[in-house]
Amino acid sequence: MADIGYDETRLLNKFITGINGAGYVLDFSDRTFNTFVGDATGIDIDLEKYRIYGNSKGKRLSAFVKLESDQVVGKLLNALYHYKIALYKSRDREIDDTEFDAFYKLTNRLLGIAIVEDINAIKAINDDKDFNQLAKLIRESIEKNEPEAALDRLHTFMFKFIRELCDRHGIVYGKEENLNATYGHYIKGIRSKGFIESDMADKIIQYSFQVMQAFNDIRNNRSFAHDNPVLNYDESVLIFANVTASIKFIQAIEAKNHVIAAEEAKPDWGDF
Repeated sequence: MADIGYDETRLLNKFITGINGAGYVLDFSDRTFNTFVGDATGIDIDLEKYRIYGNSKGKRLSAFVKLESDQVVGKLLNALYHYKIALYKSRDREIDDTEFDAFYKLTNRLLGIAIVEDINAIKAINDDKDFNQLAKLIRESIEKNEPEAALDRLHTFMFKFIRELCDRHGIVYGKEENLNATYGHYIKGIRSKGFIESDMADKIIQYSFQVMQAFNDIRNNRSFAHDNPVLNYDESVLIFANVTASIKFIQAIEAKNHVIAAEEAKPDWGDF
């Protein structure tokens, strides 16, 4: 039995019957629907067990959702998601981003897809209660497949994370500086200590500096930090993926070089 709640069931019903109404599944005939489900899942949805609620395509789909596992239902819903996009484009119909994004989140949850690969890198690096609670709330937002809701928290986490590392290394930064400026101090500091070995890694780090610079604008103008129109789901996932990858890399080089004594860094700002 797929784990789909009441609100998700309403979303599912609206998404698949929006063209022709109850009992229908998009623009499928009985024959094409049976073929579609078979191709997507390898299951014959025309079997008697899928007729427990009735014989219509919508009723059989409801039974399918009731009887099959998260993974199997996720496969079918993912196929229906992409089919509906293609269908709407072929008919020049407007796509409701909110509805489609919500349905996409549902399919990913059922499929068990981790939307942010390095989310476990979001963890406090000291005993500060607020820092630990912040990390916990961010991870929970990703577990709920709601990256948009945590963009401002991710920005705050990154600030705390980099400032803590600067303090450990004796790297001086201004209390009023924005994230990318503080991040720049940190990167220059560890570069001067030889933490970054390759030219390739150095160039990627310089790119991440630009990411942090742009992150300030996202936090101020496209997150819940203020009364803003919040950034869309896909771009929020992209930001999370890039920022958490940078955090994971920093954690790795810090762990590798933990035996190097902290000393005041004397960076060369010429490259930024």
